[in-house]
Amino acid sequence: AQARAIQTVSPDSWRSGKNSTQRGYGYRWQQARARFLAKHPLCRSCSEAGDVVEATEVDHIIAHRGDQALFWDESNWQPLCKPCHSAKTQEEMRSS
Repeated sequence: AQARAIQTVSPDSWRSGKNSTQRGYGYRWQQARARFLAKHPLCRSCSEAGDVVEATEVDHIIAHRGDQALFWDESNWQPLCKPCHSAKTQEEMRSS
């Protein structure tokens, strides 16, 4: 079995001590996410590489870090598959 990487959040991060709902990912987000993925069913990164892969994640292109205007700005959303979203998130965490 492959070991899962444990994601740690810096104590000074905007995410620290908050669950997903407190970070904005509650019912309203789930509804918006479902609508967005229905309109944008393919992973943008994979499509740019010439591959056809189902998008399962809605990524914030510019990390919102709790900024609600940026969080809900659909022009800041992109459809990604789980591996592409995880890779982007890991890169953002390393560079912040």
